[in-house]
Amino acid sequence: MTARYDFIVVGGGIAGVSAAYELAAHGSVCLLEQEQQLAYHTTGRSAAISMESYGNQQIRSLTCASRGFFENPPEGLAEHPLWSPRGALIVAQAQRVDKLAARFTAVLGQVPTAKFLDDQQVLELVPYLAEGAWSAGIYEPSAFDLDVHGIHGAYLGGLRVRGGVVKREAEVVRGEHRNDHWTLHTADGQRLEASIVVNAAGAWADEFAQRCGVPKVGVRPLRRTVLAVDPQCDVHHTPYLGTVDEDIFIKPEAGRLIVSPCDENPSLPCDALPDELDLAITMDRLQSTTRLRPRSIINKWAGLRTFVADRSPVLGQDPQHESFIWLAALGGYGIQAAPAIARLCSHAALGIAMPTDLAALQLNYQHFSPARCRDEAFSSLAVKQVADLH
Repeated sequence: MTARYDFIVVGGGIAGVSAAYELAAHGSVCLLEQEQQLAYHTTGRSAAISMESYGNQQIRSLTCASRGFFENPPEGLAEHPLWSPRGALIVAQAQRVDKLAARFTAVLGQVPTAKFLDDQQVLELVPYLAEGAWSAGIYEPSAFDLDVHGIHGAYLGGLRVRGGVVKREAEVVRGEHRNDHWTLHTADGQRLEASIVVNAAGAWADEFAQRCGVPKVGVRPLRRTVLAVDPQCDVHHTPYLGTVDEDIFIKPEAGRLIVSPCDENPSLPCDALPDELDLAITMDRLQSTTRLRPRSIINKWAGLRTFVADRSPVLGQDPQHESFIWLAALGGYGIQAAPAIARLCSHAALGIAMPTDLAALQLNYQHFSPARCRDEAFSSLAVKQVADLH
């Protein structure tokens, strides 16, 4: 027996559920997830914060456009607040202040509340930092923590209210496009049809595309290590902390500190696990960055962040199969920009113009088109970046 829908969305992380929610306002939707638990991989392992200064210009615009959703979600979508105040501080050593100043200039137009701090102001904001190690910082007071579970759950609940169907443990083994519709076959024997398929399969996005006979775009899963420690001091009111060279981030959470060396280790799509060497590097960087000397690691995990060569998302109609919609390579930006990205995806799937508020931010589909990933210059850049990672 074949089940028929207007849209099938493959992938149950934040990208998939948010896009499915938006599409469910325009037709019947089936969301497929290969795991038993939705958001099991990247989304469920994120230490999410919304920073409007984070990422390239397109990402910053998408993040700014998503803020209103988190602060005032659609009525009835969320029972509890999806965000809480935090603030974010990006610091630099003396020899990297010029790079920090350039970043400040680049983001000030989109984040007018950002402030450039000297070394004493940095220490006042984050007293646990190593004294004398940091010469300047950019403080973004408007940055805020995101309730990842709450956001994902809100979208999932909204999808169900709109009549969306969710199927777990439904790995797609084969897909084909005939007579203006897609037929997807799952490992458990289901046969599903839809006019439009959305590829939100995360680290598996290229693999899923190939199973559907669609050329891949060069998605690269990169493993990131994260651990939690007891700082043995009060950190509740300190901001998220990162460095201009992105070699560590430290985020307060429930009295603990979530720490990552911001590593990007190439990986196959998998259930990522932390490497002992990466954990040791994390603790070493924490001790060289701060005055903290945690006694032990409370918790540890790893997740896969996916990118293509220019580190912008791949979003929109495939040039060879217009009814195959890419929603992939969201990198570290998928949660903070999810509301705007989901709206872009739904408009692309429907073949209609970009929302006017997003177009006003100088965004266009060309920035994210999968077609860009298949030209010769892009392929050369991807080869170079893979070589650099190794």
